[in-house]
Amino acid sequence: MAKSLRKAAQGIGVLAGGVAVFLLAMRASFPLPDQAGPAEAADLVSLSSDLATRLAPHIALHPGLSGVVTLQNGADAFAARIHLARAATVSIDAQYYIWNDDLTGLRLLSELQAAAQRGVKVRLLVDDNGTTALDQELAALDALPTAEVRLFNPFTLRRYRQLNYLFDFFRLNRRMHNKSFTVDGSVTIVGGRNIGDIYFETGSPLSYVDLDVLAVGPAAKDVGADFARYWSSPAAFAASALITPQAGSETLLQARDAALRDTPAGRRYAEYVHSSAFSDALMAMTLPMDWVPVQLFSDAPEKVLGGDQDSDLMIRRLFAEIGTPQSSLDLISAYFIPGASATAQLAGYAAQGVRVRVLTNALEATDVAIVHSAYAPYRRDLLAGGVEVYELKSEGEARQSLREVELFDLSKAALHAKGFTIDRSRSFIGSLNFDPRSRRLNTEMGLLIDSPRIANSLSDWLDRTLPAQAYRLSLGPDQAMRWTGQDRDGAAQVFDAEPNTTLPLRWLIGALGLLPIQWLL
Repeated sequence: MAKSLRKAAQGIGVLAGGVAVFLLAMRASFPLPDQAGPAEAADLVSLSSDLATRLAPHIALHPGLSGVVTLQNGADAFAARIHLARAATVSIDAQYYIWNDDLTGLRLLSELQAAAQRGVKVRLLVDDNGTTALDQELAALDALPTAEVRLFNPFTLRRYRQLNYLFDFFRLNRRMHNKSFTVDGSVTIVGGRNIGDIYFETGSPLSYVDLDVLAVGPAAKDVGADFARYWSSPAAFAASALITPQAGSETLLQARDAALRDTPAGRRYAEYVHSSAFSDALMAMTLPMDWVPVQLFSDAPEKVLGGDQDSDLMIRRLFAEIGTPQSSLDLISAYFIPGASATAQLAGYAAQGVRVRVLTNALEATDVAIVHSAYAPYRRDLLAGGVEVYELKSEGEARQSLREVELFDLSKAALHAKGFTIDRSRSFIGSLNFDPRSRRLNTEMGLLIDSPRIANSLSDWLDRTLPAQAYRLSLGPDQAMRWTGQDRDGAAQVFDAEPNTTLPLRWLIGALGLLPIQWLL
């Protein structure tokens, strides 16, 4: 009898577990179509906006061209966003993969709230993978009459988001990696930076080397139109359909932002933002802009739903436009996994006399160690093919060890910039990494800029930076890998293993490199 009861209880337990899994799977499935935000026209540009009025004479002097300037300093990149948000009188369209819950994340979100409160039409589109701690703050912004927040490719289980992957992995594995900030349809910022302290040089423990470009004129209009197709795509869902506001959420954002601003770090950073010479020049329209042809390249938002074709991929259209470099190719990619095809292509350029330089993260600097494990096997073929490979050092002095891995957040400094220059005459700056994830899974965007001045400035930055701040890789007489760098006194240092790492960590990276997961990275 007792045995029968135990079997019955086990059967009931299995049935209950099955029902629970089924209900979770149903709850975590893709949101119903009527939860999606309605389609909306994108053109909010007003010729009467203050920014548009001040820019009009400059644009009229350069018909068909866009004014562009790079944002290499993180603090200036943040200050530019803050001052543009404060100058907005018509619209702000912001699109980001990550929006962090920290000083700069809350500060800029509060500026969007303040803009909406004075009547500016604010539209915020965020990938739902990168805002895990901000549901209530987003709800506060979304509640304002002139603001709306949409979540791209959302998780339906809000509290324990990782559980969604158990039931909908192949959809949720595809993310919107785009990054743009467009004000009054007149000025836009596009590049590699998400929103958070590590992108804006706030003095946080981990700091990224990153790159944006600010553009006015036709490029800003194109980015605005591209934002609209994402905003109205089937993968963009109204935040109000997914987030249930909690009591007090309407004042939470303002209170948390005020508390962070009143810290010593918050006051110091606010002082810099207020006194930024770059922002002063931007608002006075005295920035030394290059007026040149600029093309926007962007994946279709349907890519995250698996509806893309090879010919539609942004990276294919981009490289079809660029063609074959004649003298030089400088490639900067935080996460670099070229694959066999691109490795052969880069080596082929080098064989034709093109100087090919690649800068990515060293193992001591990377913040995603598993990506390094997939990149490492291609280094030998790249070097043998004549490609110059450089790896950015970390600013940290301590050796990276297995205890510190956790596969993420390894270092004090890491490369996050993405871009390249062709023949020192054209540049591409955007969100695109040279890895399988950017090529096939995530949506990406960026600007192709026909400016020798900007291309030369980026290549010159490599000339200045690489000797002291990166390791140059080479093959020794025995075909073993070598890393050559400089110490603080400028003396050469040669390593025969990944610098500033421990043997257990290197073993782990080697083991990870054997896993058939490159397509995920």
